[in-house]
Amino acid sequence: MVQVFAHGQLRLYLLALLEDGPRHGYELITALSDRFGGTYRPSAGTVYPRLSRLEEEGLVVRTAEGRKATYALTGAGRAELDARRGDLAHLEEEIAETVRRQATQVRTDVQTAMRGLRADLAAAAQRARDTATPGVPDPDRAASHRRRVEAEALVRRFVDEVRADLRVADARDGVGELTVETVRTVLDTALRSVRSTLR
Repeated sequence: MVQVFAHGQLRLYLLALLEDGPRHGYELITALSDRFGGTYRPSAGTVYPRLSRLEEEGLVVRTAEGRKATYALTGAGRAELDARRGDLAHLEEEIAETVRRQATQVRTDVQTAMRGLRADLAAAAQRARDTATPGVPDPDRAASHRRRVEAEALVRRFVDEVRADLRVADARDGVGELTVETVRTVLDTALRSVRSTLR
């Protein structure tokens, strides 16, 4: 991605990431990467200068720990974050939409790759039939592999979309206990159901 954050948005998001407690710079970089499903990872040259600027503005405090340092919100940083909750909710919606677009692109890429894989498998199966000898590979194995890849892509899509929706809800109105319990129940049920088909 050429530009992920508009002017001032990364600054705001760094404050938001520090709301739950102090973090090292690399932890902030990793958290940003996780938020985008690994499709975007800011460089140290992008994050650390902004942290230094936030420190100069009195919004974060840096604490040295040997060769490492942690960053934490100050009272002024929390006040700015509270004052900009609306901007943060809007930013979370933009990020969620970006993640959804990327998930759609990944899904399209997987489907294209699956079509290519099916064609390759069909061609390989035809070649095997043309040169048939005792002990020809079982075509069911190729079909199983194709179905496994497709199932894994569906799981990744589910995780990306639920994570995006949870982050938007967290920034807007908060995530309730009912949501957590629903996720737990649905995933436990889904896990049992899927496992029952694998036996």
